[in-house]
Amino acid sequence: MLWRGRRGSSNVDDRRGISGGGVAAGGGVIGVIIYLLYTFLGGGGGDSSTIPSILPGNTTEEMTAEEKAADDERAEFVKVVLADTEDVWNKLFAGQGKDYPEPTLVLFRDGVQSACGNASAAMGPFYCPGDQQVYIDLSFYKDLQTKLNAPGDFAMAYVVAHEVGHHIQNLNGTSDKISRLRQQVSETEYNRYSVKMELQADFLAGIWAHYAQQKNILEGGDIEEALNAANAIGDDMLQKRSQGYVVPDAFTHGTSAQRMYWFKKGYQTGDISQGDTFNSPDL
Repeated sequence: MLWRGRRGSSNVDDRRGISGGGVAAGGGVIGVIIYLLYTFLGGGGGDSSTIPSILPGNTTEEMTAEEKAADDERAEFVKVVLADTEDVWNKLFAGQGKDYPEPTLVLFRDGVQSACGNASAAMGPFYCPGDQQVYIDLSFYKDLQTKLNAPGDFAMAYVVAHEVGHHIQNLNGTSDKISRLRQQVSETEYNRYSVKMELQADFLAGIWAHYAQQKNILEGGDIEEALNAANAIGDDMLQKRSQGYVVPDAFTHGTSAQRMYWFKKGYQTGDISQGDTFNSPDL
């Protein structure tokens, strides 16, 4: 992705130098990280209003100068990606005669406090509807590359765009509707709604990629990087990694094939009306 020298968003709250309140996850335990990514990645579906504090008391080691420089570069990258999402969604909302309230991106390290509760870095990126903010510990970028075998800058761009997709769902009322269902249906049935919500966020990430391509900022292989990331964080793939077998009733985000399909559909069509995962006969 061509990002250097381009506009970065000003809607960024950089808390990387602020203590996360003792909820740091620590690093290096791939099984725990994969399990937590499987459980939480993508903002908890329709309701991330209550995020549990996990793995309390652990701390990560101080970053070296080289690691800090790499972290700062990743911060600049996600600021540019966020700015690109702002450009796309402002234009699309304006086309519907609406204003687009831009979300804030919170950068943190180890742990963070949000309106949805305390969060650990091991939970992966998430969106909190309570404060309309996207939360990212940039170490997730490294986890994508080294632990989930999903390298490339556009893999991380896909993740950011997916979380912004949850913001769109919050703005249009979808998040509230799914949240209310939690008290009305069984856990298995709610999980099915959660899958549909997550796949729609993947579709919306694809919509962003469609319009980003029109700005001539995508490079060869970028879409493949996004699809590879979608494959790596499918429920079936993460369950196999964490426990060695698959439990479909526990899916909350969709299979690898489904995540790739809906991102690709958004990217290829650029048509928001085709992203109604809730009424899709295939789901």
